[in-house]
Amino acid sequence: MKIIGLVGGTSWVSTIDYYRAINEGINKQLGGNEAAECIIYSVNYGDIVRNNSKGDLEATFGIMLNASTHLKNSGAKAIILCANTMHMFADRISEKVNLPVIHTAEACANEIKKKGLKKVALLGTKFTMEMNFFKDKLKAHHIETIIPDDTDRAFIHQTIFDELGKNIVKAETKAKYLAIIDRLVALGAEGVILGCTEIPLLLKQSDSKYPLFDTAIIHSNAAVEFMLS
Repeated sequence: MKIIGLVGGTSWVSTIDYYRAINEGINKQLGGNEAAECIIYSVNYGDIVRNNSKGDLEATFGIMLNASTHLKNSGAKAIILCANTMHMFADRISEKVNLPVIHTAEACANEIKKKGLKKVALLGTKFTMEMNFFKDKLKAHHIETIIPDDTDRAFIHQTIFDELGKNIVKAETKAKYLAIIDRLVALGAEGVILGCTEIPLLLKQSDSKYPLFDTAIIHSNAAVEFMLS
């Protein structure tokens, strides 16, 4: 088994889900008492939020690079960034630490193609929705991405940080997310990417008649595949 390094803490709530899903995936494949050989470097989410709020993305990059370097020095053979937003740095981190960074958008594109979809909606932080690091990976697989309007993007971003990242789940927030999804489907979306690892705390496939792509689970499965390759 290849040892994998997880950069977590962004947020701690979703990092727990990654740890659980990766260990469950390894055990499903190997049986018995087998579990994942992994290392977690959990950063202070407060530092990330402060940096990003004032537009200092380079400071955030430094935090993620430092964590990834520690993981490599501890024996990790690949890096998992346990947050979609942090994948804005994935290619730079891979180059700097000279390790593969298993990209959540690549893994997600593979799952979307399995369902034969060509146009999907992307929910996430404003960085994930508005920047191109996620959408460009999908475009390379001939998958078109649409995002919510300004008002809906602001609502999603705010609830990720003020509610879901603190493990606060509200029925009224779920209702608003489902209404946003309906509007995106009306614009042609055939499925919806839950492109923030906290959103699956709020929405499950059973909540929607449209295909939902849980990036935390998809990404964790890609990690398991790498570890056993």
